Amino acid sequence: MGKSDTKYTGNKKRQSIADSSQNSCSKSINETVNGSHEYTIKGYSLAKGMGAGKFIQSDIFTVGGYDWSVYFYPDGKNPEDNSGYVSVFIALASEGTDVRALFELTLLDQSGKEKHKVHSHFDRALESGPYTLKYRGSMWGYKRFFKRTMLEGSVFLKDDCLAMHCTVGVVRTRTEAPKLYSVPMPPSDLGLNFKEILESGIGSDIIFEVGEETFRAHKLILAARSPVFKAQFFGLIGNPNMDKVVVEDVEPAVFKGMLLFMYSDELPDLLELVSSDPECTSAILVQHLLAAADRFGMDRLKTLCEAKLCEEVTTETVATTLALAEQHHCSQLKTVCLKFAAVQGNLGEMMKSEGYKYLEESCPSLLSELLETIAVGDEDSSQQTSKKRTSSSNIGLNIDQIDHSGRRLRRRP
Repeated sequence: MGKSDTKYTGNKKRQSIADSSQNSCSKSINETVNGSHEYTIKGYSLAKGMGAGKFIQSDIFTVGGYDWSVYFYPDGKNPEDNSGYVSVFIALASEGTDVRALFELTLLDQSGKEKHKVHSHFDRALESGPYTLKYRGSMWGYKRFFKRTMLEGSVFLKDDCLAMHCTVGVVRTRTEAPKLYSVPMPPSDLGLNFKEILESGIGSDIIFEVGEETFRAHKLILAARSPVFKAQFFGLIGNPNMDKVVVEDVEPAVFKGMLLFMYSDELPDLLELVSSDPECTSAILVQHLLAAADRFGMDRLKTLCEAKLCEEVTTETVATTLALAEQHHCSQLKTVCLKFAAVQGNLGEMMKSEGYKYLEESCPSLLSELLETIAVGDEDSSQQTSKKRTSSSNIGLNIDQIDHSGRRLRRRP
């Protein structure tokens, strides 16, 4: 008996697992692909008299993979109306079968009051659903769109011109089902792999001598990252066979940081780069890195350095950073520095810094801009103070005065 019970239970479990594995779900989504067309009729009066059933039409426009056109009948579509109405239709102008769509026709008010005449399927429930166009040439619209005598005396006709806005929404149905798989995507390691190639020197074909240090790199990678290196190695006057370049006016730590960025597309570890030089701070390094990025045409690195310096402006660095921003056309960084220096108390500290003398000598025009920034700040401050005083004065007019004895004294009118 025990054996038989165990076997039965096992079959039951297997059946349960099989049933659960067959469960599924999906959903159908009905939506519209919308597009609009502006149709203008100039010389409306010249179109009259064509005869009933005769039309002028707009250019072809495409919505939802189908071509459409607007038909305008100045004498109406039906002969029995005796040209009493104008007719407007939107027609399917390409091959198609049972194309389901929503439509909107808007005759524009040209008086500026925006009281347009609108016939729309959108934003309202349709008892019979979207309109179905069976074949090419099928159309939707109004035989009696507007009484002609009323139209010709209305705000919709101006300078013998009519303007219409036509919208088509082609109905699409799609089915969505949950994915039957889930594959975790690892983060991109492209920059890490390239950084390892730089650090290992594998396949390097160029050596840079920077000060007393040398760096191995790959000309193709450098050319892809910098237009300056591209011209130097592969340009019209470049030399693809050179194997050594001496770089001047760039510190080794700065050049190393630039190389690391070129291979990884990320700002390097600044603390690691400045660890070899106790006199160099991260702010100074970023300043030099920005200048190098500008020199070698690396806009992304230059922007990253600009953003970093904006976050780290101090009274010690603002003068040199301001001069740097001016020399390398970093407008946002320049604005941040000017506003920081104009704050009360910061200007005096800045003028005591070592970089202020350099600012005076290299960018004397910035001093006048700094004074203007300070003046604007003082003006704003004085206006706010004046408003406060005026407000206090106005309030005081409604308060009874109190003398020293505590008696309330009312102001004389």
